[in-house]
Amino acid sequence: MAAPAAARRPAEVTASAGEGARSPGHAPGSEPGRPNAPGPGRGAGRARALALRVAARYGVPADEVVLAPAQGAASVVHLLGRDLVLKAALADAPGPAADLCKEAAVIPHVRDLGVPTPELLELGEPAGAAPYLVLRRAPGVSPGEEPGPRLHRSLGRALARLHGAAASPPAAVPADAQEDPRPGVERLAADGYLSAGLARWLIGWFGALAARLPAAPPRPVLIHGDVSAGNLLAEPGTGELTALLDWGDAALADPAVEFAKVPPRAVPEVLAGYLGEGGGEERRQWLDRVLWHHLGWALARLPTPPEPRLAHWSAQPGNRLLELLRCYAEGPDAGWMRSQRLP
Repeated sequence: MAAPAAARRPAEVTASAGEGARSPGHAPGSEPGRPNAPGPGRGAGRARALALRVAARYGVPADEVVLAPAQGAASVVHLLGRDLVLKAALADAPGPAADLCKEAAVIPHVRDLGVPTPELLELGEPAGAAPYLVLRRAPGVSPGEEPGPRLHRSLGRALARLHGAAASPPAAVPADAQEDPRPGVERLAADGYLSAGLARWLIGWFGALAARLPAAPPRPVLIHGDVSAGNLLAEPGTGELTALLDWGDAALADPAVEFAKVPPRAVPEVLAGYLGEGGGEERRQWLDRVLWHHLGWALARLPTPPEPRLAHWSAQPGNRLLELLRCYAEGPDAGWMRSQRLP
């Protein structure tokens, strides 16, 4: 059902990302998560009132307005009947509002590329209040914490379409320049998180890996920025990807950064869909780049506070590092990690 004409905004929305925009590379300690519901003080009452007003404009009865089972760290999501979703930015910080406006700019662009994502119906920017989106509900179900190989491969194909697009991304999308993790290793040692000997070994290991990376930086592309399981929908029968959700972390970056939000054990399957029949040296180079970002983010997360409210796979400080160890120890494709010889 369409919004009233006066309430609708054009699909080609542009907005500045603003200072508070999340960066998938620069702040791994603040990665988005999936608490079960907005807690006290997170604007739940205001979000409910907004949801009821918007639902009435779309002809949705109040008793069909419910909180979505999964919530984001930067917004409150309501289901409006069977067909619509309302996503309202939290009003207590500028970052969520900027991310929501960026998402409104990105969604029409990626849909034009053929990337499966929910249709944007409205960007609302009420005076003195946080912005909101009205989206058409996409088909599919949550894949749970451990998506299967068919979903991973179809995700890889969707990412290849996104990253390979020739069209320029919206102006609202910020650039995300990744930093060399080696100075961070030195800081961890100075602050007592690593021994001096381990830090020297790790810096040498990063140096050996750096020698295997492309001499010229990869061309920045539009990335989704958070392709963890909570942002995927799957077709129940086939397990294929039906939608990529939440474009608030979209950025211009090295495409290998995209795979740093995939658990290491799943990286080979996603890359198989991404590269198609490509393999051999090209696959090895991709795995080197992905490992560089995974390990850099894992180390940056170590000294940060715990996040007991968040549930995504890399939320807690030690999760990403231990997932790398888990992949090395038991993953059927762990050879891609064991091939990185120590210096």
